[in-house]
Amino acid sequence: MEYELRVATSPEWVKVAKANFDTFLKDHAACERKAAALAMSMVQHYPDKPDLIRGMIDLAMEEMAHFREVMKIMLDRGLQQDNDEKDPYIKALLGMIRKDGRVYLLDRLLIFSIVEKRGHERFMMMGESLEEPKMKDFYVRLAKAEYRHYTLFVKLAHQYYDSSEVLERLDELLDAEAKIVKNLPFRAAVH
Repeated sequence: MEYELRVATSPEWVKVAKANFDTFLKDHAACERKAAALAMSMVQHYPDKPDLIRGMIDLAMEEMAHFREVMKIMLDRGLQQDNDEKDPYIKALLGMIRKDGRVYLLDRLLIFSIVEKRGHERFMMMGESLEEPKMKDFYVRLAKAEYRHYTLFVKLAHQYYDSSEVLERLDELLDAEAKIVKNLPFRAAVH
């Protein structure tokens, strides 16, 4: 269920994110909270898919635990959450979801997988670049969680759709994601 992204994040992204680390932390907290909410919305929208429900409940719990950890770090630094802003990366990817009811779930699962895969890559980059041992460990640990998450979404896609259809659409979405990443400026944000 593994795959590779088509374009690697430039090391410049880490420099930008670390230069305004407080902003990065705020965005990270928002990402974790939104991921938990998304997982719970999937539980509500697909009551006829028990494996998806089990996976999404576990995912939501883990994302909320990560949110709690990021919030503790923020509170210790005297930071509070900002109002949510539209993430240009997420917005562009969500625009790729086809409205056809038969493939709507497929596109959602694969896009969420790609988002988690990019998070896996960037959290690992952040963890490897940080000096402070606790923060370094925190981001490396989160990168490992993102790995589990991205493979979960692909596994579910293969469960509900024909493998050739999954791989063909994943190929298209990975190409699109690479273009999105290349065209977006680096921000002190996860994406």
